[in-house]
Amino acid sequence: MDDDNEPRRRDDILATLTRQPLDPLSVDELNDRIAVLQDEIERTRARIAFATSHKASADALFKKS
Repeated sequence: MDDDNEPRRRDDILATLTRQPLDPLSVDELNDRIAVLQDEIERTRARIAFATSHKASADALFKKS
C-alpha cells in the first residue's frame, strides 16, 4: 500500500527503467527511447546549471566579509 505522505525513493523510476528488457523493442522504438533519454539528459543538465548558478548567486549575496 502506497502512502502519499511517505517520501518516494528517487531512484525507483531509474531502477525500473534500467531493468526494462530491450529485446522486445524494435530499432525505431530503441531510437525513440534514446531520443527521449537524450532530451531528459539535457533537461537535467540545464537544471544542474541553473541550480549551480543560483547557489553561486546566493553565496555571493550572503558572503560574509
